Amino acid sequence: MTTTAPSDVRPDPPRSPDDSSLTPFGYRQELRRSLGRYASFAAGFSFISVLTTVFQFFAFGYAFGGPVFFWTWPAVLVGQLTVAACFAELAARYPLSGAIYQWSSRLSNLSFGWFAGWIMVIGQIVVVSAAALALQMVLPAIWSGFQLVGDDPAPTSPDGAANAAVLGVVLLVLTTLVNVVDNRVMSVINRVGVTAEIIGAVLIIVLLFTHSERSPGITFHTGGGGSGLFGALMVGSFTAAYVMIGFDSAGEMSEETHNPRRTAPRTILTALGAAGLLGGLIVLGGLLAAPSLTDGHLGVDGLSYVLTSSLGDGVGRALLADVVVAVAVATLAIQTAACRMLFSMARDGRLPFSRRLARVNPRTGMPSVPALTVGVLAAALLLLDFASPEAFLAIGTTCIVMLYLAYAMVTGPMLVRRLRGEFTAGGTDETGAPLFSLGRWGVPVNAIALVYGLLMSVDLAWPRAAVYDPAGGHWYFQWFTVLFLGSTLLAGAAYRAYRARTTVAEAEALEAAPASYT
Repeated sequence: MTTTAPSDVRPDPPRSPDDSSLTPFGYRQELRRSLGRYASFAAGFSFISVLTTVFQFFAFGYAFGGPVFFWTWPAVLVGQLTVAACFAELAARYPLSGAIYQWSSRLSNLSFGWFAGWIMVIGQIVVVSAAALALQMVLPAIWSGFQLVGDDPAPTSPDGAANAAVLGVVLLVLTTLVNVVDNRVMSVINRVGVTAEIIGAVLIIVLLFTHSERSPGITFHTGGGGSGLFGALMVGSFTAAYVMIGFDSAGEMSEETHNPRRTAPRTILTALGAAGLLGGLIVLGGLLAAPSLTDGHLGVDGLSYVLTSSLGDGVGRALLADVVVAVAVATLAIQTAACRMLFSMARDGRLPFSRRLARVNPRTGMPSVPALTVGVLAAALLLLDFASPEAFLAIGTTCIVMLYLAYAMVTGPMLVRRLRGEFTAGGTDETGAPLFSLGRWGVPVNAIALVYGLLMSVDLAWPRAAVYDPAGGHWYFQWFTVLFLGSTLLAGAAYRAYRARTTVAEAEALEAAPASYT
């Protein structure tokens, strides 16, 4: 793929020994390389943010699946590990920002890759909104003063939904500011936040298991609103599916990572593995330590209720404060990933206002306009919560489907290339070691990753009235995911058609220009 550099002249950023890694792809180093292995791991782990997402969606999973929803966790983890393994191979071969867009384009063609990137970046913007909404699950539980709108903190209530939007907008202002300042500041916040999250997650696990009220056998019981075992598992899987996305962010930050061909593949896998293990233990510990499985609290208040009621207000609120840190860092990391996707696509001139979106501030090493764009659009989505509480769930599930589809638009072409014998396993990383490769396991792992991703996309997008419109009368929320995805594709197709016509018109005008001066 070739690119056209913006016409304005900018001073080169400080050089790094890794800068030449972009030369074979036709790019020059503009982003600042300052991330080591732990920072790369933090980029993927903080996007997943096990504390943010488990606390945000535990109540939903339990409400529809009952205790048996725990078993969806290992099932989703195995499926996502196959996807992560494929991405690890690609991160070693294409260490570029805008990973999904770049990988899909190089495995298929520019048009297909563009739609993969378009779906991914829109999905990431929705994920930013969904992550910011998670503050509502923890801040009012710490102190009632954080309930700025009304009295009911439940995110499914009108008061709770509106308050979630207010808290989310405040958080987005802060994360946007950090994403404009400097990538070293962003990296420090990410690393400190991830360290605090891991420590907090381990403490929560230990305390929950030491306060168990029942045995693990409870996880084989259904209940809590699911219609049979199959229905309970299909809807209950939303929690695990929402948690275990974003591990590709370690690859997304490749142009800012030292030795990316060696580092990114390993941090993609370790970020997902660590989050999957910690999250599964937290879910299990919450089920075992809950004061009651039948009083209705677990399906409404989720893990916040378990911590404050089982561990006491003091300890519970201290741990919830750690969850607040995780939510903030997760929102920051997701916004950063979306910024890099916008930057990568704009650098190739494939988005509206590409020249501005592709501009990197030489002082900070950050693409500032993408940060502002993502922040404003994500805040606008939060306003849907003022319209109806159902928007809380609609936003969350929509972003998962968008990312799952974008992932499938990478694993699909990758499988085709493998079956044709066109995906090579050769090459070495920056240390001279062979690039990460699945070897003979490549085809079966890739096939499982693709089938799993497509099936999960269908499951998540299925317009279940009981899930998306429980109160009735809001058909647009029941079909929100399908409508949003369709609108995204139509908008993308319209833009590409407009660009094609504009390009032809410009070419014709240029061709006719010399004749007009004779």
